[in-house]
Amino acid sequence: MVIIPAIDLKDGKCVRLLQGDFNRVTVYSDHPAEMARLWREKGAERLHLVDLDGSVAGAPVNAGIIRQIVREVSLPVEIGGGIRDLATAKSYLDMGVQWVILGTAALKDRLLVYKACEMFPGRIILGIDAANGKVAVEGWTEQSEMTASELAKSYENRGVAAVVYTDISRDGMQTGVNVDATKSLAEEIEIPVIASGGVATLEDIKKLLPLEEAGISGVIVGKALYSGAISLEEAIRLTKRV
Repeated sequence: MVIIPAIDLKDGKCVRLLQGDFNRVTVYSDHPAEMARLWREKGAERLHLVDLDGSVAGAPVNAGIIRQIVREVSLPVEIGGGIRDLATAKSYLDMGVQWVILGTAALKDRLLVYKACEMFPGRIILGIDAANGKVAVEGWTEQSEMTASELAKSYENRGVAAVVYTDISRDGMQTGVNVDATKSLAEEIEIPVIASGGVATLEDIKKLLPLEEAGISGVIVGKALYSGAISLEEAIRLTKRV
């Protein structure tokens, strides 16, 4: 299981939001590329980047910083936020990004996602964000009636690399990852699941490790790394011991 540090970008800075609320922002660094280098030095094997401004604008806003991180930090990078067309996906992949995450498009424009999977096999990740089991889109500002598993199942056999599953109610709250919801999604679909949202302590990671066989291939850690609640080196050591 891979531990993936999150770098959320807003106004050119590395930030964390509480439950996706743009009015509850904590700035952790004015220099996101330096943050990326720090995580690499501490043993990160890949990075999870989110263009928060892009997720609301519906188009890239922090692409320059993402390009800098890709160029200066030689780690595989996945990027989400504001990728609503094939041209944007292609521009990121051409830039050197390893995977692009399609979230809103996964719910609202399936043909686009199917086409992206055809054009860029193995490099498309579904970003499924859920509140109370129902999918939320448009930077978490809009709730749908579809469940996470229903949405994920509609993309099976399409060549999707993974599903990043985020429980919005827990994101940035450090209240513990929603193990049950993540496990049930992983068991219901054939696509590997990356857990996200609410990881607070090493105990959360310990709870997820036995579920690797169920299909949970990674875990994204954000606020707990920035607050010091989790040491990246210790988290990685845990995964290597199993």
